[in-house]
Amino acid sequence: MYPEVRAAAAEAGPALNAPGFDLAAHREEVRQFSLRQPREDVASVEEVDADGVRCRLFTPDDPLDGLVVHAHGGGFVLNDVDVHDGICRRFANRVRRPVLSVGYRKPPEHPFPAAPDDLDTVVGWLRREGPPGPYAAHGDSAGANLALVAALRNPGFFSVVALVYPFLDPGNSFPSWAEGPASGFDPAEARWYWVQYARTEADYDDPDLAPLRSDRLHTLPPTFVATAEHDPLRDEGEELARLVAETGVETVGIRCLGQTHGFWRHAQFTASEPLVRQVAGYLDLHLDLQLDPHLGPG
Repeated sequence: MYPEVRAAAAEAGPALNAPGFDLAAHREEVRQFSLRQPREDVASVEEVDADGVRCRLFTPDDPLDGLVVHAHGGGFVLNDVDVHDGICRRFANRVRRPVLSVGYRKPPEHPFPAAPDDLDTVVGWLRREGPPGPYAAHGDSAGANLALVAALRNPGFFSVVALVYPFLDPGNSFPSWAEGPASGFDPAEARWYWVQYARTEADYDDPDLAPLRSDRLHTLPPTFVATAEHDPLRDEGEELARLVAETGVETVGIRCLGQTHGFWRHAQFTASEPLVRQVAGYLDLHLDLQLDPHLGPG
């Protein structure tokens, strides 16, 4: 584990499942902290109402054609477009295309399937009122789950999918969960997120909540999956990459050595910027190919 990762993992976060935990206050504290952090400039930032779903559109200077739909992480329960404002600015500048950050509804106020339904609403709005494609789906952690489900629910709409340490398995059943608490993300916390998200135990069998169960993985466009070596979600992300590849879909999977969950969006981690650029490069490649198929091999 790299030194800055070890230091971050040693910092104890709030006990989300503690009696009396004030979720609303915690959300606001994180939001205000995020908004105080330095952020890159982009050409424009626009608040968007996508048929009732709050979104924020980040447009870089001299944008290329296409758009990236971004779903933020946070265990389905935490974070919002303000918390992810900084990373979306960085990401828009690296991918050189507009990034639409989706402010989907969150549990426990709005349990499953509110969040994937909101992504569907955004897709419908883009079909009707959005800029011409091509479109990419992207998300980190729980947002990667939602981006993946959006692509599965809307086959053919997205030209490429990129997922960063996706949160996929409600059972926490993969071996990487047994490798210890070094990541700072323990099974009890993960279970709490899933309990908030699901309405009943039966939802855990729904492939729109647990997409490793999907029988539609073959419908995905080219797919990129990044995992982190010291993340308990590592094995479920890598299992997804294996399953998608076995359907014949073009799939690239990478493991970021020395890293733990959450590093992607925080610039202080030395591996953050390289991964942001890798994700941007993969999306750029496939969005460019949609615009000009002659750019491909041969």
